[in-house]
Amino acid sequence: MTEKMVAPELFRPPLDFPDVPYDHLVRIAAEHAPDRPAIIYHNLILTYREVVSMINCIANGLHELGIRKGECICLFTTNRPEYTLTFIAAGSIGAVVSPMNPAYKEREVTYQLENSEASTILIQRELVPILKLVLSQKSFPHLKHILVTGDHPPEGLPDAIPLATLIRRSSPKYQKHVEISGDDLLALPYSSGTTGLPKGTMLTHHNLTSNNLQFTTALRTDPNDVALLFLPFYHIYGVMLTGSFLACGGTQVLMERFDLLQSLELCEKHKVTYYFAVPPIILALANAPVDLGKLKSLKYIFSGAAPLPLDPARRLQEKTGIQVVQGYGMTEASPLTHSQPGDPSLVRLDSVGMPTHNTEQKVMDIETGERELPLGEDGEIIIRGPQIMAGYWKAPEETARTLRDGWLYTGDIGHIDADGYTYIVDRKKEMIKYKGFGVAPAEIESLLMEHPAVLDSAVIGVPDDEAGELIKGFVVLRKGQNATPNEIITFANGKLAGYKRVHIIEFIDAIPKTASGKILRRDLKEREKARTAQQK
Repeated sequence: MTEKMVAPELFRPPLDFPDVPYDHLVRIAAEHAPDRPAIIYHNLILTYREVVSMINCIANGLHELGIRKGECICLFTTNRPEYTLTFIAAGSIGAVVSPMNPAYKEREVTYQLENSEASTILIQRELVPILKLVLSQKSFPHLKHILVTGDHPPEGLPDAIPLATLIRRSSPKYQKHVEISGDDLLALPYSSGTTGLPKGTMLTHHNLTSNNLQFTTALRTDPNDVALLFLPFYHIYGVMLTGSFLACGGTQVLMERFDLLQSLELCEKHKVTYYFAVPPIILALANAPVDLGKLKSLKYIFSGAAPLPLDPARRLQEKTGIQVVQGYGMTEASPLTHSQPGDPSLVRLDSVGMPTHNTEQKVMDIETGERELPLGEDGEIIIRGPQIMAGYWKAPEETARTLRDGWLYTGDIGHIDADGYTYIVDRKKEMIKYKGFGVAPAEIESLLMEHPAVLDSAVIGVPDDEAGELIKGFVVLRKGQNATPNEIITFANGKLAGYKRVHIIEFIDAIPKTASGKILRRDLKEREKARTAQQK
């Protein structure tokens, strides 16, 4: 008989999450403290009163443009107030928001605009040249509106509407344009999968509202907390952070991109209490030859998006005296599913913690996914809770494989100890994790195959202390072709976002495959391990 896990219930009792639209949480926070700083961006400070007024202006303006419930709005910006305000405003009129990576090239922008059937895009002014190139190469029947940051139309896009103009001409008063239920779609972030191109992940109002409350409750955040947010808002981790700190009534300090020294300065200047990072940043902090005394206001340094190595976490904690914790989640779970106990004495650095409130987990056998395993035994982690996605956009078969009877099959391998702590030990999925970002090998392989000299290819992640994994491609050249590794790397990387770029190319005679044609990546990884061992 399978031994049942009961310990998490001692730490995470069930909570009653309200079935309300996503914008409801920030409106409640604004009622409690309208003059409290909500968002700090460079020298701009927006209070909760101002945030809600601007959300109302954008919502009313979008509605006046004819944008209706169920239409998709892509957000193509860095971490800026306009992103967060438009995300919430769009949701308040029933639109679906699809965050877009600002590092995307034409190929990736084209795919997401087309696949999401976006009717509107909000684009940062600096990214306009990419959109102009995309629009010059392809037409998008669904795309009706282009909004741009700033206060004047960009050159070459005369019909684009400056967001500042939309705000100025719209009413700051709340108007209820449509009925919204918890089951209505709110967000469509694109999650890289093992089968190739990214998939839209359908997240509802109830998913994200519940996860914001799960996050703020588990981390014990309150209106006096200040979060430094440099993790990208197009990533589900960033979506959760910006929404959660508005939900709890706290203050968020925005950075458009990470810079270690600037992050330390901002922590000191704004008395930051929560510092959210990914493992490469934890490593950078642990190894930084600088005084980390500027972090003294911090309560926690939180790591997510990829497994956190124990050594740098321990060194950083010893160096600063600040509690380092890691959590666990994924796009399909809005994202948070696990976090550490609130009591620092109960934190275990090598664990991702316990399921958050209203979240259940099991460990199933890897072969069938149908047999629950006992405590301590490694298997596939499956999760059920209010934060679990509705499914994948336009991908019913993939949805059926991943969601079974309400349980999300994560593809991650791990176990639960007798105290209820969860440990992630490996990935069943073939995803490569580069600096916390997921990269699908199949997408890179498809691109490599476009090179005229390439006959076949396979891509794996190879271990790297700073990045987590580097992207390595094994390539079989066509007969008579003499391309060099650098030529192929240059070809591929010119069409990929920075985090997807290929770092190493090795030529081989044949790609190992099963009889059915599936790439035997484990063989390539063993080959890589053997090579590394020989070099030591």
